[in-house]
Amino acid sequence: MRTTSLRRVSTASAVSAAAVAALGLGAPVAVARDGMNVSPSNIVVQPSVIARGGQITVTVDGCPQGGTMTSDAFGTATLTAIDGVNQSARGTATISNNARPGSYDLTVTCSGRTLVSPRAFTVLGGVRGGLGGSSSTGATPTDIAIGGGLVAAAVAGGGLFWMRRRAERRV
Repeated sequence: MRTTSLRRVSTASAVSAAAVAALGLGAPVAVARDGMNVSPSNIVVQPSVIARGGQITVTVDGCPQGGTMTSDAFGTATLTAIDGVNQSARGTATISNNARPGSYDLTVTCSGRTLVSPRAFTVLGGVRGGLGGSSSTGATPTDIAIGGGLVAAAVAGGGLFWMRRRAERRV
């Protein structure tokens, strides 16, 4: 009889422990879904390299009510909450045509909390249209020397060819 009561006690203890564990694991999830103690994290910028005038998309986890994002490259833009497990928010911003080439920080504000992502994206500089990306104007002395040598070689080769053809006709 004594072993039966011990089995009942150990079974009841095991069931109670499982119930406490289930409640203990479920409690943090309930707090996070309420929006309490949530702060922005995991900032993702796509594309990470962009030309002036281009558009980036920013996704932030832990931003259930949305928020704002700011950068020197585009000013301020809105983040809109999207449904999902990570309580994410997403927004788009257009890079200013006056943005200087280089890396830019991105600051995200959600639920009164701020997160800064240093060097989150890079703005590329423009090229001179129609010049093939050339940054110099006119031919350099090296270009002139190479071109002159090619022209001299072509004249010499043409002269030799003409002289040989002329000699062949006499035979």
